[in-house]
Amino acid sequence: MARAGDVIRKGGVVIFPAKCLYGIAVDALNPEAVARVFEVKRRPRHNPILVLVNGRQDLDRLVKRVPETAVALMDRFWPGNVTIVFEAVDDLPGVLTAHTGKIGIRMPHHPVARALVKQLGTPMTGTSANISGDRGISRVQDLAPDLVTDVDLVLDAGELKGGKGSTVVDVTGDKVRVLRVGEVAEADILEAVAKSH
Repeated sequence: MARAGDVIRKGGVVIFPAKCLYGIAVDALNPEAVARVFEVKRRPRHNPILVLVNGRQDLDRLVKRVPETAVALMDRFWPGNVTIVFEAVDDLPGVLTAHTGKIGIRMPHHPVARALVKQLGTPMTGTSANISGDRGISRVQDLAPDLVTDVDLVLDAGELKGGKGSTVVDVTGDKVRVLRVGEVAEADILEAVAKSH
């Protein structure tokens, strides 16, 4: 874990286990490192990259405000399977947000992901470890060979549970919008939000 933290702090790229799938971690506040994620994934530059945080205290440096709906979602689903899209602070790297003015954030559930973001002491990227457009990967041996050669370190935690990844929820507008249904059903999101009013 210490070695992985050092690699990321120096601008390197690490493949790590999240709850369902393997992800790609770099220092989310390092624009050159984030650019490498796009290169290794062959990801279109207009797709923003979500970040993982150690706790809610990390939101201060990433988002303009935390609406009540977001607090309700964090209370119910963090750490875990919901990525919340906030209004990004103006000084975040444009490559990270794809110049959308928004940032998707999750507090991870998997113990290795949690330990890594804690060790790092700064938000890290949490996008899936696959070539853009391909399915997510739950076993290291299934990673694309090109991807493995292009990163600096792979943390192998064996086979993960697989699945759809996190549910992505945008809280930036008047109404909460579910952008992608993953491990948490849309009905559960809407129920949590309804209880916050």
